[in-house]
Amino acid sequence: MYRIITGNFSIRRTALVLVEHALIVLSVVVAAILRLGWPEIAPSEMLMDTALRAVVVASVLQVCLHYGDLYDLRTLTDPRDLLTGLIRALGAASVILAILYYAVPALVIGRGVFALATLLIIALVAGWRLAFEWLSERGRPTERLLIVGTGGAAITLARELFERRSELGVELVGFVDSDPTKVGTPLVNPGVIGTVKDIPGIVRGRRVDRVVVSLADARGKLNMDELLAMKLNDGVRFDHLASVYEQYTGKIAVENLRPSWMIFSDGFNKSAMLEMAKRVSDIALSSIGLVLAAPLMACSAIAVRVSSPGPVLYNQRRVGKDGVTFTIYKFRSMRVDAEATTGAVWSTGQNDPRVTPAGRFMRRTRLDELPQLWNVLRGDMSFVGPRPERPEFVAELTRQINFYGQRHVVRPGLTGWAQVRHRYGNTVDDSQEKLQYDLFYIKHMSIPFDIYIILETVKTVLVRGGS
Repeated sequence: MYRIITGNFSIRRTALVLVEHALIVLSVVVAAILRLGWPEIAPSEMLMDTALRAVVVASVLQVCLHYGDLYDLRTLTDPRDLLTGLIRALGAASVILAILYYAVPALVIGRGVFALATLLIIALVAGWRLAFEWLSERGRPTERLLIVGTGGAAITLARELFERRSELGVELVGFVDSDPTKVGTPLVNPGVIGTVKDIPGIVRGRRVDRVVVSLADARGKLNMDELLAMKLNDGVRFDHLASVYEQYTGKIAVENLRPSWMIFSDGFNKSAMLEMAKRVSDIALSSIGLVLAAPLMACSAIAVRVSSPGPVLYNQRRVGKDGVTFTIYKFRSMRVDAEATTGAVWSTGQNDPRVTPAGRFMRRTRLDELPQLWNVLRGDMSFVGPRPERPEFVAELTRQINFYGQRHVVRPGLTGWAQVRHRYGNTVDDSQEKLQYDLFYIKHMSIPFDIYIILETVKTVLVRGGS
């Protein structure tokens, strides 16, 4: 879909997934031969049939691996965590496959095959992961970057690149700054290695493939003739920091962002066809969701009533599309008098003392959000979009954060890109961080992107207990 969505589609990550898929299929086929014997009649056809069924096993297992965060190479560094996660994924896959085999018996490979395949899968996948990590650490970087500027966005980008260097195959050569006194200053890894005047020498001496320029830090300080010569003669690529930041982090840096970048960059296309497709899908999904979630909503209502006195539903004014306020509905997760003396204040998350025991569970599983399916059906909200905020907070955040009002050009959502990429937060800095993800979503808004976010939301709820 997009490489820039999460970086999940880098060459190295793709190689990891594809080779792992082949190893799982091989494990199942070998286990079938060992358990059932070599087919005497039409062996090629039987092996092909077994391989196709093994693809189903591999697909289910890799979905479980994904939902177990075993494809997040930034967090998976300990072999013990790998082994534990792999065993858990195999357990979950066995349950899913049992249900699938019950529904479609033709997919069954043979009694006892999966148990034997499990041992082979653990050995081959664990061995491949160790080999992949070894190769990643010793492999040559596919791109060497030099960053011009030392502002906050430049350091954030550098930190992201450094943490994911093995996964992305990117090496950060260093920073250059217009201030000579900063040369030698350590920032991330490495630090400032020169000034803007040193760019040509650094590019040639250190084999730089791409120069990333923070216009806010380097505007009016670059020798454009020298940069043009490097581009035409040496093939060096130059990019705005905002574009590279977006590519590797999945968000748009609002610090030092200029309206001109948003105007002239690709994306931010809200076609009538896209808005109609989103609305039709919202109506269909919310209608189906209200029917399927009715038993859960009934149980949640009972839990709220038993947990604390007061109404079951909680309604609140929120800011929607084009700044129009609407009433949002949730199952009440706090005491009735939660804001009686304080007025509108930030929630402090799962440990908020105002949250009831039932409310704490509902927030963690997002059951308290189910009544918002009615908001989606009415058209106040969409399934995917920036989360709606209270008018009191919107007024303050709009004053403090540039471009905050731009998040209201689309309908707010039940879930969003910020919700699956950023932890729960209740500060201005957290709001700015979420805005960067919201702007990225608005720029790349599409039905496939919405589907991806919905799937990631399920993963967030199941694996991380909500956000």
